Amino acid sequence: MLRHIAIRPAAGTWVIRAGGAVLGESSNALELTEGDMPGVIYFPRDDIAMAFLEPTEYRTVNQWMGEATYFNIASKSRSYENAVWSYEAPKDEAQELAGYLAFQVQDGVAVEQV
Repeated sequence: MLRHIAIRPAAGTWVIRAGGAVLGESSNALELTEGDMPGVIYFPRDDIAMAFLEPTEYRTVNQWMGEATYFNIASKSRSYENAVWSYEAPKDEAQELAGYLAFQVQDGVAVEQV
């Protein structure tokens, strides 16, 4: 069976910024590619300042990875609604993502390699 997703270590060091604040930096990030969509960087939860994240009730389901839970980012300037997601109990094909967070890149939220 062909894998629809690919998960591999993200080369180098990655940083997540929101509202001008650095929320985290990691040399242990993962990169997920799904089909022909652009790659997404996932950060280990231990490398993120979780005090900036507020859990929400929003959920989505991905047939390859399972149910995603979401967080808002609370910055000094504004709140970024449902801008962070995590697969708390991922399916077998995505098991490496357990304990990792991904961030929706948007105006004021940046994921960058440093």
